[in-house]
Formats: sequence, structure tokens, C-alpha cells
Amino acid sequence: QVQLVESGGGLVQPGGSLRLSCAASGFTLDYDAIGWFRQAPGKEREGVSCISSSDGSTYYADSVKGRFTISRDNAKNTVYLQMNNLKPEDTAVYYCAASNRITSAQAMGVITMIAGWYDYWGQGTQVTVSS
Repeated sequence: QVQLVESGGGLVQPGGSLRLSCAASGFTLDYDAIGWFRQAPGKEREGVSCISSSDGSTYYADSVKGRFTISRDNAKNTVYLQMNNLKPEDTAVYYCAASNRITSAQAMGVITMIAGWYDYWGQGTQVTVSS
């Protein structure tokens, strides 16, 4: 059974950091691009970042560029999202998702921020940025 499980969310003060993890079971991440999305209350789900498996390239939404870093550890079948300098507007439920149709995050760019390109989703982890 294909499963993605996010962890690492929590409450953090503005300017703080969190590292989210996305662990896969039932398949290996070697062949899939992994994206992070988030959804705040009353808002649509938005793409945050993507990392592809074929070339290891990455893509970031403008809102997080320079603050968030996505990485993968294929040996652990896990993808991470390091979030620094967090802001209240980063508050949301964060989801990871897997796609075998995204070949290069860098080449496909903003397409990787479209939820419809992803086939499997985790259950989400809450991130709250507040003083």
C-alpha cells in the first residue's frame, strides 16, 4: 500500500525554524518527484516546493524562496522541507505528495506547483507560526 506520512509540524515563533519530513512506504522515492503543498484555513492549497528524482533539481514558490530548502535522502526514503525565518503567513497544514510524471523540477518549474500533477498524498502536518 502506497503511503506518505508527514511529520515535524508544530508551533513556532516568527523567525523560527522547523524541519518537516515526508516518509514513504509501499514504494521507493527514487522514481518519484516529491512536492510540498500547504493549505491555510479558508484558502486554496498552494504549492511550496518540489524536488525531482531524475536530476535532483528543485523548484520553490516565490513566497518561500530563500527561506525554505527541500532535500531528499533516498536511503531513508524520506524527503525533508527545512523552513527557516518562518512568518505568520506560513501557518497552514503542510502536505507532501508524489508524482511519477514530473521529470525535472527545474525544467517544469511552476507546473510542479499544480496539485493535479501528483498522484499520492500524505495526511498533512500542522505548522503554526505565532508569538
